[in-house]
Amino acid sequence: MKLWLRVTISLGLLGLLVVLVPWAEARDAVRRLPPSLWVFVWLGFIAGHALSVIKWRLFVNAGHAHLGFRDAVQCYSAGLFANLCLPSIVGGDVLRAVLATRFTRRPEAAFLGGVLDRLTDMLGLSLLVGIGGLVAGGALPGWWGQALQVGLLVGMGMIGLSLPLILRRPLARWPRKFRRQIGRGLVAVRRLARNPGTAALALSLSLAIQSSFVLLNRGLGEAIGIQVPLAVWFLVWPLAKVASLMPISLGGLAVREATLATLLVPFGVPFAVGIVCSLLWQTVLIAGGLVGGLTWLVLDRTRPVQPVLERNSATVTGHA
Repeated sequence: MKLWLRVTISLGLLGLLVVLVPWAEARDAVRRLPPSLWVFVWLGFIAGHALSVIKWRLFVNAGHAHLGFRDAVQCYSAGLFANLCLPSIVGGDVLRAVLATRFTRRPEAAFLGGVLDRLTDMLGLSLLVGIGGLVAGGALPGWWGQALQVGLLVGMGMIGLSLPLILRRPLARWPRKFRRQIGRGLVAVRRLARNPGTAALALSLSLAIQSSFVLLNRGLGEAIGIQVPLAVWFLVWPLAKVASLMPISLGGLAVREATLATLLVPFGVPFAVGIVCSLLWQTVLIAGGLVGGLTWLVLDRTRPVQPVLERNSATVTGHA
């Protein structure tokens, strides 16, 4: 969508939340959160993204890019900070790929590494949603729980049947405006198939990272009065995150909050409390993004000066 339309959708949803949410109830929920717990969640967020640096670098270097760990931290931190400033999270991915290209002179490895990173994250979130939904169905009253479980099984079955057809469809038969993105995605999938060990390790890291974020959100939720089974968190939080990644808003603003609160309502959680939980996580995202920006700045300012002769040689080698 166009940027102005994303801004309009985000502002419209924020306006609805301002009107619909009983803020007195929301204020009481915020007051129940101990500051020390927020700091703990923020540190857990930083630790999760430290693991994400390792995962992303693993994919980039699978393309023989030889990206150093310090350079990977700088690129990833820049992307994390850019997520606060750019219209979507994809903008942060592009920035870190561009910076990685500067360091490695391997643009195809940098961009495909980002695609692979996102693919494993989406697969990890899908697995969490499937497992959480199948277990959490028992927490819903009446036939709602059975409907949820049947819907998830049917959805997973349809994805499993349609995936081979999507992968085998010739690129020329896709709409022209999507061919570049689809082409990169298909190349990324083929690279994963050729490196099953790397794929398994990256998926394991992704599941660990996303699961830790679910647990951190559960900690925030319980502190403000949300008492639902753990499986419910593994269902609703990944779904809210997937919704925030859809290119319909400004960086997922208000979409994540509305989605999480709406999904928690059937489990007996007041809408206002669900909004507060998501907004608290949003403050963690902002604080983590600012740390990423500071890390990017410090690593860039303290980078050793590369000799001119060596720099020119690297440029010639890259062009060759």
